[in-house]
Amino acid sequence: MKVLSVVGARPQFVKAFPVSEALKADHEEVLVHTGQHYDEQLSDVFFRELAVRTPSYNLGVGSGTHAAQTASVMRRLDPVVDDEDPDVLLLYGDTNSTLGGALVGAKRDLAIAHVEAGLRSDNRDMPEEVNRVVTDHVSDLLFAPTREAVVNLEAEGLAGRAHRTGDVMYDAIRWARDVARSETDVRGNLGLAREEYVLATVHRPRNADDPERLASILDGLAAAPWPVVLPVHPRTAEKLDAFGMRDRAERELGLTDPLGYLEFVALLADARAVATDSGGVQKEAFFLDVPCVTLREETEWVETVTSGWNRLVGADADAIADTLANSSRPDEKPQPYGDGNAARRIADLVGRT
Repeated sequence: MKVLSVVGARPQFVKAFPVSEALKADHEEVLVHTGQHYDEQLSDVFFRELAVRTPSYNLGVGSGTHAAQTASVMRRLDPVVDDEDPDVLLLYGDTNSTLGGALVGAKRDLAIAHVEAGLRSDNRDMPEEVNRVVTDHVSDLLFAPTREAVVNLEAEGLAGRAHRTGDVMYDAIRWARDVARSETDVRGNLGLAREEYVLATVHRPRNADDPERLASILDGLAAAPWPVVLPVHPRTAEKLDAFGMRDRAERELGLTDPLGYLEFVALLADARAVATDSGGVQKEAFFLDVPCVTLREETEWVETVTSGWNRLVGADADAIADTLANSSRPDEKPQPYGDGNAARRIADLVGRT
C-alpha cells in the first residue's frame, strides 16, 4: 500500500512520528511537508529530534490568509498526488494543510484517512473547527482518538467510517517522556526549580491577533504567583511588536525562542502548571500529569476538562491568575485516550483499505 502523508504544523509532525514508524513495516510512505510552519524551530527541528526522515516534498506554502494558504496547499499538492499516485492520502488534525489535502483528495480515486477525526469544539468561529468538520465529511477512514469523537461522528452520520484508535500523541509522548530529560537540561539552563514555574504558550489568531485579548492574557500571566516561561511563537512575536507589547512582556515574563519538541516536553513535565491555547499542549499536559489552564472558551478535548485536569478561562486576566494560583492535581485520572498503541491500529486499518 502506498501512503502519501501530509503534514504542515508542529502538532502534526509529532503525530506523524509514531504513525510513520508503524507504517514502514508493511507500507510505502511518501511524506509531504506543506511548509505551513516554515520557521526552522517549528518544523525542521521536529524531524531531526523525532528521527523522522526528511520529507520527500516541501511545498513551501508559508503564511497567508486562510483562503490563500489553503489554496496554495491545494495548488502545490495536486501535482504531487498526480506524480505519486498513492492508494491512501493520510491527513492529520485540523490545519489549513489538512483542509487543502482533503479537498485535493476528495476529487480523486483514492482513500482519504483522517487522524484525529471527530473532534468538535462546537464553535464554528474557529477556523480549525471548519477544517476538521469538512475533512471528516470527505474522508473514507476516520481515526477517532476518543469515545466522544466517535459519538460526534455518529451524530453526523459518519459511523460507518469511524474507528476508535486512541490518540497518537499519547504514543509520541510516551517515547518523548523517556528521553527528554536525558537529552536536554532546558530547565537548568533557564534557572528554574521543578514545579516552581508556569509554562505558557499563546499562538491562536483569536488571542494573538486581538490586542485586547493578548493584553489581558499577559496581565493574567504576569499576576501568576510563580515565574512564567513563554516560548514565543513567530506569529505572537510579530503581534507583540505590532501592538507595542514586547517590552512589557520581556519585563514581566520569561520570554524564550520557540523550543524543540524534546526541550518543550522536558520543560512541561516539570512545570507546576501550563497556560495555553493549544489543543496539543492541553493533551500533552494531561499525559504528563500537569494541571492545565486553557486560554480559550471551549476545547475539543472535553475529557481533560470533565476529569478536572483542565480549566477553561478564556482571556480573562483575573480568571487566568486565580486558576493558576489554585491549580492542583486531581486525586484521580481517567485514561480516555487509549493505551499508547494508536499508531499500530492506524497502520493496520490503512492496510485493509
